[in-house]
Amino acid sequence: MATITCDYIVIGGGSGACAVAGRLSEQSDVHVTVLEAGGKGDSMVVKTPMGCVAMLPTKLNNWAFETIPQPGLNGRRGYQPRGKMLGGSSGLNAMVYVRGHRSDYDHWAALGNAGWSYDEVLPYFIRSENNTQFGAPYHGQNGPLHVDNLVTDNPIQQLFLQGAEQAGFKLNGDFNGAEQEGLGVYQVTQYLGERWSAARAYLQPYQVEQRQLQIETDCLVTRILFEGKRAIGVEYTQGGQQKTLLARCEVILAAGALQSPQLLMLSGVGDAVALQAMGIPVVHHLPGVGQNLQDHPDFVFKYRAKSLDLLGVSAAGSLRVGREIWRYHKQRRGMLSSNGAECGGFLKTDSSLSAPDIQLHLVMAMLDDHARKLHLGHGFSCHVCLLRPKSVGELRLADTKPTSAPLINPRFLEHEDDLETLVKGFKLTRQLMDTPVFKALRTEDFETANVHTDDDIRAKLRDKCDTIYHPVGTCKMGQDAMAVVNAQLQVHGLERLRIVDASIMPNLIGGNTNAPTMMIGEKAADMIKADRASL
Repeated sequence: MATITCDYIVIGGGSGACAVAGRLSEQSDVHVTVLEAGGKGDSMVVKTPMGCVAMLPTKLNNWAFETIPQPGLNGRRGYQPRGKMLGGSSGLNAMVYVRGHRSDYDHWAALGNAGWSYDEVLPYFIRSENNTQFGAPYHGQNGPLHVDNLVTDNPIQQLFLQGAEQAGFKLNGDFNGAEQEGLGVYQVTQYLGERWSAARAYLQPYQVEQRQLQIETDCLVTRILFEGKRAIGVEYTQGGQQKTLLARCEVILAAGALQSPQLLMLSGVGDAVALQAMGIPVVHHLPGVGQNLQDHPDFVFKYRAKSLDLLGVSAAGSLRVGREIWRYHKQRRGMLSSNGAECGGFLKTDSSLSAPDIQLHLVMAMLDDHARKLHLGHGFSCHVCLLRPKSVGELRLADTKPTSAPLINPRFLEHEDDLETLVKGFKLTRQLMDTPVFKALRTEDFETANVHTDDDIRAKLRDKCDTIYHPVGTCKMGQDAMAVVNAQLQVHGLERLRIVDASIMPNLIGGNTNAPTMMIGEKAADMIKADRASL
């Protein structure tokens, strides 16, 4: 068994992992090793935005998990794609750059998490960002994460803005500025028409320029090693060989909201009774591990249309895609640069709310069941998701094998308030979809033509809702009995072990979770550097 030593071990290669590893490697006197279960994530399939969106239903670079049967969804299993490559889910997501609402972070701080208010995390968003369009006071233009306007040149974007005005919704050109509410065209994590994943932002520059960063791919961490209550390293397999890596300073767990709690439990950290029942020796009783799973439930309106500006399956569409492939090769513009979900925004189902409670994503294709069901012809979709669900789930071990998928239970729509708020969100979205501009675009209402009453809507939601890919909270930050990490992201009751990914979020933020996870990595790096400097 090979044994190696470094200063910091980063388990995982996703958004939080890349950010914290890259920033830590800026120190000339440290050695950081990143352990990623997947591959390098640097192929043109990943770099080409539309190619990777189309890849979602496969297991290529994708863990492709499923939930356990969901009673709130009529017993259906939900789909849970997670990136399996350097960059993690930032290598297969829709690249939407959204931070969430100011009140989300102020709520985190109000829960007792000092240093996590909006005003305190904003500098880390700004430090991370390299925005081609917006600058101070809300945006950065010198960070490693490229953020840009879409370069698809798709006229559907203007139709969306016209429809929003016809429906009486205000327009918003910057969802990350002073005000989140409104509809518009999303900014995306792209540079010159290519996907800019967390790995391209935070790992590649430091790996080329500095020797402090070592990246190991295709290696599965099977256990965190402890001496008493102190994390000292990890065991992992790579190329059929079992290896040990020891950490002189800290072990940083950043495997994501689904796999960080799984690895903790496999390593003996979690609810003692549950661990003992599975025959896992208990290192530390921490009942909150795997609890507090939160995710955005989402419904998709689907419409057929004849426009070749929309993706679909047809002879004419194939010819168009052929031309677009050539155009992308030459110009890095056009259809292949699309993130799929080009437009959208944030709305309130009640005008008295202090923040929007639903989010829309207009997709330039008629996606059915996460694109796992294909239909002839062309069309478009409009997602509506609930931003702050009251349904809270959990994650458990299926068995003691590190290669087994965890048991994922988000409990979608089990709280009746979630269903009723989504009914209101359904109606607001239909108000947009029934405007003259969208009626002129579509040829058939594929999903909701026969949905008329509130009971019809409720039935349709339970029959079709699923995730929009934002699981968080399973190792939540806080001070209560179910908290897993403190405000410094250190695991309660253990030494030299931190968690740096979306699992530490005490509550879902109102929006896409990729940018906030990189912010967490940025902030964690500063905290780790400060602790090291104080020794």
